[in-house]
Amino acid sequence: MIHVELTCEEPWDDSADWEKLTLAAARAAVSRTPHGELLTTPAHVEVSVRLTSDDEVHALNLKYRGKDKSTNVLSFPMVQPDLIDTVTQNSDDGEVLLGDIVLAHGVCVAEAAERGITVEQHLSHLMVHGTLHLLGYNHGTDEEGDAMEEIERAALSDLGIADPYLIREE
Repeated sequence: MIHVELTCEEPWDDSADWEKLTLAAARAAVSRTPHGELLTTPAHVEVSVRLTSDDEVHALNLKYRGKDKSTNVLSFPMVQPDLIDTVTQNSDDGEVLLGDIVLAHGVCVAEAAERGITVEQHLSHLMVHGTLHLLGYNHGTDEEGDAMEEIERAALSDLGIADPYLIREE
């Protein structure tokens, strides 16, 4: 079963139930992929989520991606995509860390305002996006990006959230 281990740092506050939102988004993303069995496996499949500052995300982005700027979300997969189907059978203790997702407060808030949506809706989208990265999805090519966006749209629809790409295109 998918679990979220959430760390919430300033400037994020307790204005929303971030744990509930991140878990729902991660589960929605997984459910729309061929890895849906991760939702019902007896193994403890964990996604570590850190809500933090733009400065921390900037530092991580520079260190791990060589990009000297903040970004909205970073994902750090811990399982190779071709091994995801086997993680529950090969886990010695029934626990698997799927990976880490880190979100930058200021970037998320600014992007939500720019799109005219709530921070909660945008965070849900970024969690779906980040979870898909943990599952091996990428958007390096147009074809990969289109496939990933289609899964995001379906997962967000399951959460009652409008198509974020339609909003951006208007």
